[in-house]
Amino acid sequence: MQSNHQLIVVCSVSLLVSAFAPFAFGAESSAPSAETIRAAVAKSLPLLEIAAKGSMEKRKQCFTCHNQALPVMALTAARGRGFAIDEENLRQQVKFTADFLAKNRTNYLAGNGQGGKALTAGYALWTLESGGWKSDTTTAAVAEFLLLNQKDLDHWKPQSVRPPSEESLFTVSYVALRGLKTFSTPEQRGRMDRRFAQVRDWALKARVKSTEDRVFRLRLLRVAAAADADIRGASQDLLKTQRSDGGWAQLDNMESDAYATGTALTALHQAGGIATTDTAYQRGLNWLLKAQLPDGSWHVETRSTPIQTYYESGYPHAEDQFISITAASWATTALAEALPKKQP
Repeated sequence: MQSNHQLIVVCSVSLLVSAFAPFAFGAESSAPSAETIRAAVAKSLPLLEIAAKGSMEKRKQCFTCHNQALPVMALTAARGRGFAIDEENLRQQVKFTADFLAKNRTNYLAGNGQGGKALTAGYALWTLESGGWKSDTTTAAVAEFLLLNQKDLDHWKPQSVRPPSEESLFTVSYVALRGLKTFSTPEQRGRMDRRFAQVRDWALKARVKSTEDRVFRLRLLRVAAAADADIRGASQDLLKTQRSDGGWAQLDNMESDAYATGTALTALHQAGGIATTDTAYQRGLNWLLKAQLPDGSWHVETRSTPIQTYYESGYPHAEDQFISITAASWATTALAEALPKKQP
């Protein structure tokens, strides 16, 4: 028989759970089945492959973060969970990225880089990392560029402002640090370590304004080997902005969308150590599953001013296609990572 003290504790906890249930669990508290998640990923992958290939063919000289980097990340995550992908297309995407960097090698060594500067260079190195590319003279040159570029600042900053993915100081600083960690040479390690410490100290004091900031601050602190308490704090800061519907919004005055939700979930799992079985993660998955359209895509409206000539890559949603494929890549990765890894 329970004591009166035990009954009081149980009742108190029950009342707290009931009081906060709309915020802690939302309308969808049950975990989606593996079959449902698999079906959603399977519907998304062909669109990502078509659009990555379409962009490569239309923009023959230009690597893009939205149509190369993020789809490659999603495709390799899905492959690691047993999904069949177009391996030749993946190989071509990675080679296309490597060739894009190679043709700019002299500029990298001089600290000049290419269009998009550190953000593009960092995402391109992340693409090579996802595709299993080995370090070479080109990756060493890009690492040198990242060490030279904006070295008078405590962080990197984007060349242009195109929210949400090309606006945050945390985003560009994270992809730059990740590229350095993966591809810097032994001779560059001393300068890399000093740069890591400098950027980490900045990130610990800098203020966040958006989900993009929170996502990539968490990722940055993880890659820069910040203290566990600081990583936990950044993770909790991101977790507490989850909406009652299970999703995340880019800004406080916006509705939940697939970009914010996908980036939040992957950061919480990969950098924050949140299990994919965690209630918050499962609620996020349910939101993504409900938001996926019948054709397998996700639609996110753009809020950036276009600076490039419009072209059709093959992903749906016309003028919104680039942010939508970016969102779909993050969403697909978040869903795939909730599935068991393929056994060797």
